[in-house]
Amino acid sequence: MSGSTLILLALAIPAAAALLIPLFHRLPNVREAVTLLAAGLLVVVVYSIVPLVFAGEVPMTGGLEVMPGVVIAFSVEPLGMIFACVASTLWIVNSIYSIGYMRGNNEPRQTSFYVCFAVALSSTMGIAFSDNLFTIFLFYEILTLSTYPLVVHKGDDAARIGGRIYLSILLGTSMLLLLPAIIWTGALAGTLTFNRGGILPETVPVAMVGVLLLLFVYGIGKAAVMPIHFWLPAAMVAPTPVSALLHAVAVVKAGVFTVTKVVVYVFGVDYLVSAGTAGWMMWLAGFTVIAASLVALRQDNLKKRLAYSTVSQLSYVVLAAAILAPLSLVGAAVHIAAHAVSKITLFFAAGSVYTAAHVTEVSQMNGIGRRMPWTMGAFAIGALSMIGVPPTAGFLSKWFILSGAYSAEAWLAVGVIVLSTALNAAYFLPIVYTAFARKEDEGYVKHHGDHGEAPLPIVIALTATAAGTILLFLFPGPLVALAESMVGIGQ
Repeated sequence: MSGSTLILLALAIPAAAALLIPLFHRLPNVREAVTLLAAGLLVVVVYSIVPLVFAGEVPMTGGLEVMPGVVIAFSVEPLGMIFACVASTLWIVNSIYSIGYMRGNNEPRQTSFYVCFAVALSSTMGIAFSDNLFTIFLFYEILTLSTYPLVVHKGDDAARIGGRIYLSILLGTSMLLLLPAIIWTGALAGTLTFNRGGILPETVPVAMVGVLLLLFVYGIGKAAVMPIHFWLPAAMVAPTPVSALLHAVAVVKAGVFTVTKVVVYVFGVDYLVSAGTAGWMMWLAGFTVIAASLVALRQDNLKKRLAYSTVSQLSYVVLAAAILAPLSLVGAAVHIAAHAVSKITLFFAAGSVYTAAHVTEVSQMNGIGRRMPWTMGAFAIGALSMIGVPPTAGFLSKWFILSGAYSAEAWLAVGVIVLSTALNAAYFLPIVYTAFARKEDEGYVKHHGDHGEAPLPIVIALTATAAGTILLFLFPGPLVALAESMVGIGQ
């Protein structure tokens, strides 16, 4: 099967699932079987493209001209291949988890939940395989609109307020900042098509380059660089599988993926180094990493602590891109995958605790690890990865980012990573200690009764992602090879 056909199938399979799922709204087992089948087929198709990329090919398709010079087209480069593999793989696991969570909590509107999830995955594939800035913008907006119903899924006042914040910030930044940046880039470069060396002509004034980069960084609101981050904690009113989608599978990863792609394929690393206009980006990302970690320290609500952790961890990718060293950019690409598998484990565990014990606060988790050893064991692995402790994937990405920072003598970045590692330990390790070492609150147990683990699909899913966090450290070869080929290492 040709590369162009595989790209179209990657877009079409989740879209077709979104059309089929409503037909079986009265048959939940069939409805969820459709979801799982589509997720499985998507993985097969996406991973079938990997050998083509390793062989040096650039699969492409499309070419639908919307207006002169504005084309919807797709191609596969190494960074997009990484993003597509991460999103498609985690869709299967998240679908298994969702079955246990949605049924275990008797959530309403489950059919619309699975439909919107499938549309979100189709748009994610569109982002991953975009050949130009217009195409990535188009699918970026579809992703925002398709995830809004998931954020407001519960339908209460808190969900509606959170949804308004989510939609207004993400649409506002993209329409007021990102779209003008894209139009301006097209006017300067005469093209919107991505190219590894960048597309901007050398005659563009340095000051203009800096302003354009600023528009892109803040226009890509899904990257959650402060102060464009409030949408992420606000969206925590959504069910946990949605939180996992936002933090691991699609939304925030689409943000940092797009930032990295713009740095490498629109500006070009050498161009930004010579222009010397990316220094502010390192300061901004470093501030976000530390400030979000300090806010996370003060959160008793588990999902909010995880949300601010995500804000911090996302800016590791932005920081790595701002260092402008080949190894740091490898670290940025690896961190997209490492953070995805680690953070989805943490959110799965949070949802498991809520489903089985109805616990939402860290202060309520005394001794819960003895009742839920699989859940909290997986949480511990995810937490260690966020800190960057081997043998977890988080260590791998931090190693590359630090190596790049040392090679570029970016001492600010080194200091940020060291300090944030200590802060990560400060807000994650107490949760693990509380869960396993402290005695249960007898009053709480008496009120909520005895409980064990959450439903089996939830436990299977979080165990799989925890295992994946370790396997990614033990067998990083393909991931690192793709990341290195993105910046031309070894070529």
